[in-house]
Amino acid sequence: MFSKLEGVTARVEELNALLMDPNVLSDRRALQKYGREANEKRAIVDKYNEYKRISANIQEAKQLLSDPTSDSDMKELAKGELDENEPLLATTEAELRQLLLPKDPLDDKNIFIEIRAGTGGDESSLFVADMLRMYERYAEMMRWKLELVEVAESDVGGYKEVIATVRGDSVYSHLKFEAGTHRVQRIPTTEASGRIHTSACTVAIIPEPDDIEVEINDSDLKIDTFRASGAGGQHVNTTDSAVRITHTPTGVVVSCQDERSQIKNRDKAMKILKARIFDAMIKSRDDETASTRKSQVGSGDRSERIRTYNFPQNRLTDHRINLTLHSLDKVMVGELHEVVNALISNYRAEMLKSEGL
Repeated sequence: MFSKLEGVTARVEELNALLMDPNVLSDRRALQKYGREANEKRAIVDKYNEYKRISANIQEAKQLLSDPTSDSDMKELAKGELDENEPLLATTEAELRQLLLPKDPLDDKNIFIEIRAGTGGDESSLFVADMLRMYERYAEMMRWKLELVEVAESDVGGYKEVIATVRGDSVYSHLKFEAGTHRVQRIPTTEASGRIHTSACTVAIIPEPDDIEVEINDSDLKIDTFRASGAGGQHVNTTDSAVRITHTPTGVVVSCQDERSQIKNRDKAMKILKARIFDAMIKSRDDETASTRKSQVGSGDRSERIRTYNFPQNRLTDHRINLTLHSLDKVMVGELHEVVNALISNYRAEMLKSEGL
């Protein structure tokens, strides 16, 4: 750990010199890049300097205690100094280990969240609606903004599919572990015999890219327009306002019909398309770095069953970290903090192991 800390200290000195270089000062992009890295690493150096100061205080106190010429008052003072600083050193060391963990460059990004009905028919579509409400209320508690982008209603008041954006502070870092298959066990309202049904929905968490991160050539796009339609023939437009965009090099297809304006639908579809292409780029990068994939809580694959919501027992189980809570009623109204924090803590613990910290 300490060799890494010395390396970070040397890098900060190098960055400070670069930020004074006239060539860097005249290059806005380079200035932002080096400035951002310097700010992140200075926090580590500041904490390391604090660690060294506390460590020096401990050594000085130990020397006073072992010095036969020290009087009783001085030794009492030194003992108090030792009792105060030793726990503080342990806390500071733990904070340093956390600061040294590689930062996920996506953590501060906004996201697209996609929830789709899976096995279970109508009950699955109703569960999608419940999941949407859960994330909406969690977003409110976190002071994020959740905005629906595209919805496909079912005939029973649920959703076959929902796509929404979530914007705010550190959205991806909190919600990235939601990706996967969510299974629900409950008695449907239509079930006269009281038999428990099992159904599922899948969740995808896709970071929203900056414009410079994904460039798409117009020549690579096939754009079709058609008339929008809703469940049971509702919301049918008399104009071709719905838009379908196909990115021919990757085969990614996005449709959007939620807006009555073709221009707005096209704009939304392009944002989703860029996000899906960006997501594919990230997965390709991570597949090349096996250690990164192993350190994650689950693979993020939508086919992986990550959680079970058992309504009769008021129980939520996250299968990746063996977490069981008997407060499903609270979770479903947005109180996801305990689950999210447990997943983040587990992720950091696994990262500490993999980084040898």
